[in-house]
Amino acid sequence: MIVARLISLVIGYAFGLFQTGYFYGKSQGIDIRKEGSGNAGATNSLRVLGIKAGAITFLGDLMKAILSVAIVYFLFRNSYPESVKVLELYAGFGSVIGHNFPFYLGFKGGKGIACTSGMILAVCPMAAPVCLILFIGAVAITRYVSLGSILVVSAYLIQVIFFGQMGWIGLENAYLPEFYVVSACFTAMALWRHRANIVRLLNGTENKLGVKKN
Repeated sequence: MIVARLISLVIGYAFGLFQTGYFYGKSQGIDIRKEGSGNAGATNSLRVLGIKAGAITFLGDLMKAILSVAIVYFLFRNSYPESVKVLELYAGFGSVIGHNFPFYLGFKGGKGIACTSGMILAVCPMAAPVCLILFIGAVAITRYVSLGSILVVSAYLIQVIFFGQMGWIGLENAYLPEFYVVSACFTAMALWRHRANIVRLLNGTENKLGVKKN
């Protein structure tokens, strides 16, 4: 199954390379990575190019994770029916890596939250409602998108462990530790990519949604 894991990662990475925000920005004559926060994700697209750009970027980045997971499922569901969920998770993580570190853009991409959200919907949809409520609540109350994003990946990991221990994920116990570890990689990646945001949150200097810098 080592080869299957690698194939799943590669499939995910290939899908993750499609930088929705970057390509949409280019269609508008803008390199999104040179504007705003310099990030190629949905939040910066929203801030720089508006609601339409933010929505298109979010949906595009969401779908590339969902599609990579779907392809891996159909590719390996018969070969590895007892562990295909793990392979789906590898595909989702590959899409995050591809999104965050696209080789053709100097490894400068986004932060992977939309991709992670797509993975959650495709692999563990039971976790989606709580993640969505926390994100909307945090952003509505504080207007910190970064805080909402951090809560999403943290809530996902906590729920996955709970669902796994309850036997609700659909995996044999032998594969649960690996599922937890790979899930933790999503959270760790997101926290690392948001490390500057975390510092600003702690210092009270983080950018709020809808508030322009002076």
